[in-house]
Amino acid sequence: MAEQRVVVVGGGLAGLAATMKLAELGIPVDLMSMVPVKRSHSVCAQGGINSVNNVTRQQGDTEWKHFDDTVYGGDFLNHQPPCKEMAEWAPRIIDLLDRLGVPFNRTGEGFRDQRRFGGTLYKRTAFAGATTGQQLLYALDEQVRRWEVEGLVKKYEFWDFLGPVLDDNGVCKGCIGQDMVTMETKAFPADAVILATGGCGLIFGRSTMSMACTGSAASRAFQAGAKYANGEFIQVHPTAIPGTDKLRLMSESARGEGGRVWVPRKAHDERDPRDIPEAERYYFLEERYPEYGNLVPRDIATREIFSICTESGLSVEKGKLCVYLDLTHLPKDTLNKKLGGILEIYEKFQGVDPREVPMKIFPAVHYSMGGLWADYERTASGNLLEGSPRNQMTSIEAMYAIGEVDYHYHGGNRLGANSLLSCIFTGLFIGPTIKNFLENLPKGTSASDMEPSLYEEATKKYQAIDDELKARPAGGENPYLLHQQMGEIMTKNCTVVRHNENLKKAYDEMCELEERAKKCSLSDTGNYTNQNLQFTRSFLDMFPLAKTILKGALLRDECRGSHYKPEFAMPSLESEDEDERLREAETWCDRFEENTKKWLKSTIAEYGEDGEPIITYEDVDTSLIPPRPRLYGLKGAEIIMQVWNARMAKQSNQADSKTEEAVSSS
Repeated sequence: MAEQRVVVVGGGLAGLAATMKLAELGIPVDLMSMVPVKRSHSVCAQGGINSVNNVTRQQGDTEWKHFDDTVYGGDFLNHQPPCKEMAEWAPRIIDLLDRLGVPFNRTGEGFRDQRRFGGTLYKRTAFAGATTGQQLLYALDEQVRRWEVEGLVKKYEFWDFLGPVLDDNGVCKGCIGQDMVTMETKAFPADAVILATGGCGLIFGRSTMSMACTGSAASRAFQAGAKYANGEFIQVHPTAIPGTDKLRLMSESARGEGGRVWVPRKAHDERDPRDIPEAERYYFLEERYPEYGNLVPRDIATREIFSICTESGLSVEKGKLCVYLDLTHLPKDTLNKKLGGILEIYEKFQGVDPREVPMKIFPAVHYSMGGLWADYERTASGNLLEGSPRNQMTSIEAMYAIGEVDYHYHGGNRLGANSLLSCIFTGLFIGPTIKNFLENLPKGTSASDMEPSLYEEATKKYQAIDDELKARPAGGENPYLLHQQMGEIMTKNCTVVRHNENLKKAYDEMCELEERAKKCSLSDTGNYTNQNLQFTRSFLDMFPLAKTILKGALLRDECRGSHYKPEFAMPSLESEDEDERLREAETWCDRFEENTKKWLKSTIAEYGEDGEPIITYEDVDTSLIPPRPRLYGLKGAEIIMQVWNARMAKQSNQADSKTEEAVSSS
């Protein structure tokens, strides 16, 4: 029997973890990456990775609470069995990374240090200064290099994934890649393909994501038949440095270590921020959310910062939206030890030392909670069935999705420091999944049994796309200018605040822009390191996902996590009269129940024959933790929860009574 191989596309944390695990299981891997794997976007992650540990357990923390924080923060749109499994794996993952040599920060006693991140009340985040992603990536890269020497891993760096190869039954039998230096197009026969290709930030023009994060790989899988889920849930990070080229992240770790967000109470106060007295500073997150303070979940913090600048008019600068993120009250040695990486970024690009002067920041597109739809198999206890070939498989058989490109783990809003965890968890967890899938392939259906013509025709198909682009006459539309317009449309209409009339207009504009993009031409028609060709092809592949995001947002008439439509927002309680306040709470809960029945579901998109996304919906598994109101800082939250808990208790008693009656009658 010929050797079975697996292709892993993407060299970030998810891809490297999967490659390492597959190699440990004796499975040969071709690892494809657009950039050297040590430059994958995971290297940009700053703040840390979440896990319960012995210290947090002494404070009352548990894996179940980590799981609860994850689904509550995600507004219950997360499928719960994968999240529960991830939270339970987290301590083992941190221990593994520690043994692999990740230089986690330590306390004076030598224990791993932990910091708080948004959406939790515990110091649950392990970190390596403010360059955690880089340290994790380098540690996993070392392990993959070990297996590369052993001959089980072959790296293809500077290669672009062009699309899957499907047999007559629609089963993935490998993929087509292109060498970005020689422009050679090549088939990679494989019995399974794992996509670990990250997010789609470049659809929004400027974001905190790397310039390679175009979403093109996910789009090419989508156009080949893979479903795309929850595309409308795009995380806008509360704190980033505004820039003309891109937006640079200022990690949540800055707030986790005690950083404070504020604006002067006087609009556009021209004084040096250090000269503004405390009484004249508005620490709006701390005042509005006293329990969580500056560490409310990201969607809440983002909307508050956006609102304080646009609606309240309290932006720090006139004509430029920004607020202060202040670290100047913290000891410099602590800042250097725990946050040195991000402080150097700010100082480099702004020319100001944030240890001395408060930083100026504003929200920026940061992460995609949605992604390729992926399956899973659960156990009776609500965990994942380890080794099931269904785990992480897309709607294309034998094609899997892990990391940010998969939609499972973050629901409507990702908690900070859960991204690195989900990437490494899915990468490690998929190893036994792939092993069992390969062992159970029917005889005669492996990639090595396929006719060579299958790969030859697929290679010709993708080569023809390049040939057509290069053959276009000069003087057509400029793909770079069109991409800039795409980013403006998406950022203006589909980020922090969304309105249906704007989304409808944006969708029409996107369709018009797509027609123009079909007529764009290349300035470089060469056959060597043609970046113009590679960008234009990726740009054209952004449109299916851009339209999916817009259409999903337009159809979802509610507020959930990062998806916020003011006309559907749940109001605070206004009455001061106790009885009236109770009636308001009952009405609030009625509306919440109605909305939950209607919208507690995943958006599922399929690529239509006409190129338009077809939207359907799928129920979310909430069998472990019943959905409840998400009430961070809402006025009247206490009485709303009293009413809600009373309802749930009543429903539970009624259910128990019916069960007893059924048992008695039988």
